[in-house]
Amino acid sequence: MTYPTTPRHTGRAGAALLCLLASTALAPLTLLPLQAHAGPLAFDAALQQLQQRSDQLAASRNAVESAQLRRDAMQRLGGPVVNLSGAAYTYNANLDVDLNPLNRALPGVLSQLPPQLAGSLAQLPHLPSSYTLNRSKSDTTASVSAIWPIYMGGASNAARGLLDAQAQEAQADATKTSHEATTLLVQRYFGAQLAQRAAVLRESALATIEQHDAAAQKMLDAGVIARVERLQARSALEEARRNARKARDDAELAATALTRTLKASDPVTPTSPLFVLSQPVEPLPHFIDTALAHHPGLDKVAAKKEQATQLHAAQEALRKPLVFAFSQRQLKTGRDADWVAGVGVRWTLWDSIDRNALAESSNRQIEQAERTGAQAQNDIALLVEKRWQALEQARRAYFALQPGLELADEVLRLRISGLKAGTSTTLDLIDAQVNQAKAQTERAQAAHDYVKALADLLEACGLSEDFGKYMARADAVRVE
Repeated sequence: MTYPTTPRHTGRAGAALLCLLASTALAPLTLLPLQAHAGPLAFDAALQQLQQRSDQLAASRNAVESAQLRRDAMQRLGGPVVNLSGAAYTYNANLDVDLNPLNRALPGVLSQLPPQLAGSLAQLPHLPSSYTLNRSKSDTTASVSAIWPIYMGGASNAARGLLDAQAQEAQADATKTSHEATTLLVQRYFGAQLAQRAAVLRESALATIEQHDAAAQKMLDAGVIARVERLQARSALEEARRNARKARDDAELAATALTRTLKASDPVTPTSPLFVLSQPVEPLPHFIDTALAHHPGLDKVAAKKEQATQLHAAQEALRKPLVFAFSQRQLKTGRDADWVAGVGVRWTLWDSIDRNALAESSNRQIEQAERTGAQAQNDIALLVEKRWQALEQARRAYFALQPGLELADEVLRLRISGLKAGTSTTLDLIDAQVNQAKAQTERAQAAHDYVKALADLLEACGLSEDFGKYMARADAVRVE
């Protein structure tokens, strides 16, 4: 952030301005309230609101619940399966019987009989050449059947293990999403705080420059200052207006981003101030060990490895025989009900699929997950160290600005005393006030950098939910 500088004037000009600016130059720099009607909201309440309203977090929770329900659905996989079947039917059947062979064979049969009997049968009419038999009936049938796998080679356990690993992966993704959402909220919540404070300071500087510009015009009219000094004052005023307008736009944009992040119906005003811990946080090894134990990225890699392991186990189960018991009984009373029961075995002796290649493929996936996990551990440890260093640098930078702020306060005090004694001009006082506002803004920016670095470090360690604890520890150093 840059601040306009006011032109330097002589002691004669300062004496002429004394009666014009005494009421304002001696007053301390105050923060003007923003012209926004917004609801105040502390950070912990904002975080709770985000967790309740975020569509992204809700989607990740749905993914976890879906994976868990899918696992629950397969809890009894490999158990008995009982089926009930029934049917109502009607039929009409016709059967044509050819009697010509019988007619041709009948004379030979009669010749073998006694004459009296043969003569009597010879008087009978001939049989027709064919005869149609017809049968129709309506009925119902019902039966119950059951099959119970006795041995599946571990396929059911592998399937359940695969679903467990998929649920773990979904949970790791949800945790990662939650941590990223918390970090984003920290950035937008305290970013809105910083933008609001910068806008207030810019508008305060603008008000001071406007007073100086009006006084400079009166001095020009009185012939106390040259026209070039008046133009310098006008240039400083225009620059202050541009800076104030840009700061106001930035503050409104930051407030809008925060409001939309929280899906609030009314604009949100953050009330939790920027903060800095006066002492360093825990040592670097503490955060590295925590990250290697809690980072959701490592949990996801572990879930991927477990999935590959269970997939390999399922493929190996297909090489083994399947033993199962089965039974079926017709649902009818009496002893004539049909039923069957037994034990079956199925063993694939040859398959067109290369099982050895599939097994080798799953072994490669397991090795891939192991190598990915090892690389992820190195990357996470490096990331944690980088962010820990950034946090410590931000803390030191914040306190390094303290002497500059104290110096600006002291210069302002001396300029006020000098104005009373006639050794300083009013414009010197205005310069001191502008420099103080600049120092305050730089310190607020340093506090924002610290808060952002803290959120990034906690996300890298899988500890984003502990951000509020660190914020509570910084009660003694708050940037209002």
